[in-house]
Amino acid sequence: MFCDCFYWNQENSELERESSESKPFSLPSPLPRWPQGTGFATGKINLGEIQVVKVTEFDRVWKCSKSRGGKARCASFYKPVGIPEGFHCLGHYCQANNQPLRGFVLAARANDHVDDHLPALKKPLNYTLVWSSDSDCYFWLPNPPVGYKAVGVIVTDKAEEPETKEVRCVREDLTESCETRERILGVGSFNVWSTEPCSRGIWSRGVAVGSFFCSTNDNKADMNIACLRNLDTSLQGMPNLDQVHALIQHYGPTVYFHPEETYLPSSVPWFFKNGALLYRFGKPQGEPINSTGSNLPAGGKNDGSFWIDLPQEGEEVANNLKKGNIESSELYVHVKPALGGIFTDVVMWIFCPFNGPATLKIGLLTVPMNRIGEHVGDWEHFTFRISNFNGELTQMFFSQHSGGGWVDVSDLEFVKGSNKPVVYSSKHGHASFPHPGMYLQGSSKLGIGVRNDVGKSKFVVDSSQRYRVVAAEYLGEGVVSEPCWLQYMREWGPTIVYDSAAEIDKIINLLPLIVRYSIENLFPIALYGEEGPTGPKEKDNWEGDEMS
Repeated sequence: MFCDCFYWNQENSELERESSESKPFSLPSPLPRWPQGTGFATGKINLGEIQVVKVTEFDRVWKCSKSRGGKARCASFYKPVGIPEGFHCLGHYCQANNQPLRGFVLAARANDHVDDHLPALKKPLNYTLVWSSDSDCYFWLPNPPVGYKAVGVIVTDKAEEPETKEVRCVREDLTESCETRERILGVGSFNVWSTEPCSRGIWSRGVAVGSFFCSTNDNKADMNIACLRNLDTSLQGMPNLDQVHALIQHYGPTVYFHPEETYLPSSVPWFFKNGALLYRFGKPQGEPINSTGSNLPAGGKNDGSFWIDLPQEGEEVANNLKKGNIESSELYVHVKPALGGIFTDVVMWIFCPFNGPATLKIGLLTVPMNRIGEHVGDWEHFTFRISNFNGELTQMFFSQHSGGGWVDVSDLEFVKGSNKPVVYSSKHGHASFPHPGMYLQGSSKLGIGVRNDVGKSKFVVDSSQRYRVVAAEYLGEGVVSEPCWLQYMREWGPTIVYDSAAEIDKIINLLPLIVRYSIENLFPIALYGEEGPTGPKEKDNWEGDEMS
């Protein structure tokens, strides 16, 4: 069973991109009308003493086509336009021009009930000129009154200092510290970075404004702009449970497993009902696990006292468990606030009873392993991030073993006629990728590392239909019923020591002499063994942000 897929891409040449405006991106299909709620997808989000809107219409102020090192990387700087009446600009926007125009900046207004003696927003006193180009672009940092912070930079095409009414500064207690994220431009000593809150995660309240930080040196320590802080403890901009289901049903990705995949996913209850056992330290015999996991030890920490394993007796049962059961598989969904609650992260966890052996690439050679890379109980995930202003998909995180990366919505592949992205799961290892092909984890320069092969097949899971919401802490206690097995904090597989000296010798003999003594740094897998994997709640990204 294959689906038609659509991949949006700019078909401009490099020269055309240098000479033209970035094209705006839009999703393949219109957004639906979301179920009714409090503040989700209303266009405005309350942050306590201020209210913000997302501005996505811009006038270009300046375009730079020269960056550090002489490489042509065109970046443009934009002034937000179409700001609703009563709202104020907080800063300007910039981006590289080798991508579609789809960024945003926030505009803000003070809520009516706020004390006018200490207004939430104030005009700057004046501006400091940070840098200017050859008489056609000027970067200005607002100088805030005492007790206030600038949260963005503005750009003009004239040498005259801008009027103070152009931008607003924010009262200091309504802001949080921020840090640089990605360098957008470097021209001589002048650098431009995107920014994000220093603290990110489920309990963090820093809100990215969408503007940028710039400096005439590489020292990023002296950050003189801030992010906003969401003081609305109710997080009214987050979706309610009905809206969560509507989002999943509209955006839920289609997951393709490799056509030669041996170790397919299953549901957790299927894994338990078909022979998985709970082992205790000091006891040789495992005990059956209830289909709900109700007899698993709950809470605590991973102290090595318990682990799950395949049955030691009955090879046929163990082999059947390893193969999984894709008919029973479902995605386990954790919904959480992101970047202070102006976004929603929908994290989809998929369970595979077994992770198969790795395949290494050494130059032109492909070397399949017999044991290296194997382990029982494989939890993988991907995340799609939704704007709470309108319910629009903005980007996706693809988890790849111990890392992964964010991919902008414009670089995703979609199921034709829908807004559902496509996810490709790698052969044996089940890492997630946005497009078919072979991805090398290791040294691309040397052509040495672990192969991740992905492609379409008949092995498909539609997460928009086959899912279960297992956690959404922000909704309050009792709104989402967490399964018993989610509270199991120990290992989902035993610690493994690979008896694979012959395999490692085979690898070493194939390597160039110059890199043989750094073998463990070349391959992003454990060559000699590994501890059993833990479940979703033990992962750093359960409460924290995704780690790229």
